[in-house]
Amino acid sequence: MKKNIFLSAIVALVIGSAMTACSDFLEAENKTAGGKTADDYFGNDASSLLVTTYNSLKSIAYNPSLFCEGTDLYINTRGKSTGVFNEYSLSAGDGTVSSFYSNTYKTINYANGVISYAGATTDAAYEARFLRAYSYYLLTQQFGSVPYVTNYINDATTSYPRTDLATIYTSLIQDLEDLYANSSLKDQSHDGHASKQAVAALLSKVYLAAGWDLQTTATDIAKGTYSVNSTDYFTQAAIWAEKAINNVSLTMSFESKWAPNNEGNAEEIFSVQYERANYPGDVSDGGHSMQNNFGGNYDDCTTKGMKNVSSEDACSEKSMYLFEKGDQRYEGTFMTTFYNAGYVQGSTTQAAWGTAGYYAYYNVSDRSNLAIAHRYFPYYVTTTEAEAEFKEHQSQYAKGNNISEVTAAVLTLPKVTVYTFNADGTVKSKEQQSISDYNMKVYNGVCVKKFDDAASEQLKSSNDYRDIVLLHVSDIYLIAAEAYYMAGQTAQALTKVNAVRQRAGLPALASMSAYQPEYTTSTSFTINDLDLILDERARELYAEGHRWMDLRRTKQLVRYNLEFNPSISSTSKMQGVDGQYKLYRPIPENEISTNTAISSADQNPGY
Repeated sequence: MKKNIFLSAIVALVIGSAMTACSDFLEAENKTAGGKTADDYFGNDASSLLVTTYNSLKSIAYNPSLFCEGTDLYINTRGKSTGVFNEYSLSAGDGTVSSFYSNTYKTINYANGVISYAGATTDAAYEARFLRAYSYYLLTQQFGSVPYVTNYINDATTSYPRTDLATIYTSLIQDLEDLYANSSLKDQSHDGHASKQAVAALLSKVYLAAGWDLQTTATDIAKGTYSVNSTDYFTQAAIWAEKAINNVSLTMSFESKWAPNNEGNAEEIFSVQYERANYPGDVSDGGHSMQNNFGGNYDDCTTKGMKNVSSEDACSEKSMYLFEKGDQRYEGTFMTTFYNAGYVQGSTTQAAWGTAGYYAYYNVSDRSNLAIAHRYFPYYVTTTEAEAEFKEHQSQYAKGNNISEVTAAVLTLPKVTVYTFNADGTVKSKEQQSISDYNMKVYNGVCVKKFDDAASEQLKSSNDYRDIVLLHVSDIYLIAAEAYYMAGQTAQALTKVNAVRQRAGLPALASMSAYQPEYTTSTSFTINDLDLILDERARELYAEGHRWMDLRRTKQLVRYNLEFNPSISSTSKMQGVDGQYKLYRPIPENEISTNTAISSADQNPGY
């Protein structure tokens, strides 16, 4: 199968860790077993270490706290703590930040090991160089200036100074452009390998970030205003985005693009690979948990037949109004109908998992007669329209021999209209609840379905074996749109935005300024052309883990949090005791205490 190249990853990870293990960050430890060295294990064959490098992406590819929270799109519900990421009360000792920093440097060191032992111009090294560059891209977007290390750490050296951003960006660009021009990487790959298309996609993102970080200047951070000093990097970002797109049209439906049975499709550029079949460890807990975030709580999955969801990173108020009527991405992103689970007739045995309950959506071809547990209508559906559906499909709203009490909601604001049903499927009650009250209840709204694994077992553990897609074509369409816009090529930017919108079933915009969102804003928040691109990215890439980096990159982080994050009531909430804005994550305190080339004076502003 396509993923077999990674089946030895667990064994390789053990060997790779023994040979390349570091302490929390860049301080090396010698943990070689039996007196053997890395040379003894790898010699000129670093293939197992390359597998380890790919596998290590699993620890950094998905991190909703770092990638999603503290933005305009997500909130925690049902009494969950708002959290330090939403509140911007992070400290340098935060474990999530420390782990991400440490794990990203592990990937970098594994990659450097492959390059060292395989040789910089080998097939293995070409892939490793891409993985290293991707890791540094993540680090720069989260932390800004970081130590840039391209040699394999296999000793006890502890001195690695921070490298200025301009040097890192220049180095990444040179390395990636060389990979694209001179490597033997395949033109495309949909099975998790690095490719020239992935290199071009990453180059477009690096150039775009470099343009914002090096060639623009913030004029008012709270208002998100800036001046553009040069368009060179933005022009290059657009060029490389076009190379990555490579004339691929957005022809498949959004729903099909994210269907569980359509992994490795033509729009996928690079992904982290998972496979349930032949997993060498405990298959019940060897996947990831992307399908278990981004929604409310739907009760205990082991008894109710629903998906286990954490009540974290559910839809914010803005998100509820983000998708306009006719946008196919709403149904393609969110699960709006939860089917009921029941018992085998005349017994206490629950009906087969996957063919009843939440996952029946994927595993039952004809769902027209399936019993409904929870139904969610978007804001643009009227209560009259919802009640007409209840009457037409009364038998599906009947609880019958099923487990969950039946509910429905019309997700309009400021009040959510909530329905309960009689045993025969007729409406029992109808009441309006404030969004804050509604968010405190079980069954409180839609959840994201883009990452659902239809073969998930009835467990609370990490049982999602869908590949984690890191780069894909429509993402790069919008990278191109942003790059064109910043380069002053508005017509080209609009063309890319309209291509994404039209695939979603929306009409083309006649101009950037024609965009008028459905969500409401304060009088001090004026929608501009950049907001169109950012909102389009929010719809197209919802829950994929781009939002915080998108807002940081475009200098809109403070402006968006002030307007849409209920935890941020003033600019002071995003400022540290030094009065500086927290526009990056803190350099972890363990890094400062163990890296002799970094001191507390090197800490990022705000911390």
